[in-house]
Amino acid sequence: MAEPADPLAKLDWDDLKVFLTSVRCQSVSAASRELNISHSTVSRRLSRLEYTLGTALFERNRDGLMLTTFGRMVLRRADEVVAGINNLRSDISGDGDTRGVIRFATMEGIASLYLSSRLAKFQANYPSVRLELLTTARQVQISHREADMFLSFFKPQGDKMATQKIGSFAIGLYASQDYLDRHGTPTDASDLTDHAYVGYLDQFVELDAVRWLEELVQNPRIVFWSNSMIAQRAAARGGLGIVALPHFALADQEVLVPVLPELTAKRNLWMTVHHDLRHSPHIVALRNYFARLFQEDADYLMGRVPPACATQTGKRAQAETA
Repeated sequence: MAEPADPLAKLDWDDLKVFLTSVRCQSVSAASRELNISHSTVSRRLSRLEYTLGTALFERNRDGLMLTTFGRMVLRRADEVVAGINNLRSDISGDGDTRGVIRFATMEGIASLYLSSRLAKFQANYPSVRLELLTTARQVQISHREADMFLSFFKPQGDKMATQKIGSFAIGLYASQDYLDRHGTPTDASDLTDHAYVGYLDQFVELDAVRWLEELVQNPRIVFWSNSMIAQRAAARGGLGIVALPHFALADQEVLVPVLPELTAKRNLWMTVHHDLRHSPHIVALRNYFARLFQEDADYLMGRVPPACATQTGKRAQAETA
């Protein structure tokens, strides 16, 4: 009696690579651009993989490709295959091969106002690493491979994640000199009730970690709302009101001045990596780079030194290899 055929005997590794790219890109069109192959080829290879495995891997809708329960299981195993190949490459090279793609996710404010300007040296040291920066206002599902790494203001919860505290930053109140000239400068916390504020648009804020204005000011009278830290900073610069900002948002001072500097809030920075990638050389390189950067810039991030001093500490971190 013949044994039943093994469906994996016909599995094509190229189809798995197309699958992994499609998961990361979340659409067939984006995957085709990433892989430099036609839209129809990506669709055909995904269909062939689903036929080989005997079930659907994606639910296709207007928002793109969403993994099925079986698709998430296949993703987990495919990640293990990739990790094994990367480990084998490192074993052969003897010194760790840092080539690869890293999709790194974090909040818009810290990405635009702090991190992006500090990535050039990492790219120079690791030219074979392709770094993709994804900004978001919600928790990224590392277990679903929405990203490989996630820097957040809170400790994420979930499976298949390796999370560590990697730094901290402080938040304070700031206003333009024009606003303070027109409305007066608060001298103690009781004066804060008499002022106008710039804050987050509540219905678009999914993370309690960014509700720092309410932590500093009880029942603030908000006159301008935005889901963007950059827009809030610009509004405060224009004189609309007082704004609560992390110290890293004031890298060029932006003509904002501190209001009651002793009144601060604190947030920790958490680095989360997909469990199966935590030992990959390119992931380790970026994690170490950020850890060193946040350590060097600790006084600046906590508001203990002005932005000009941080320029030098940041440069020291960037000058070292991760």
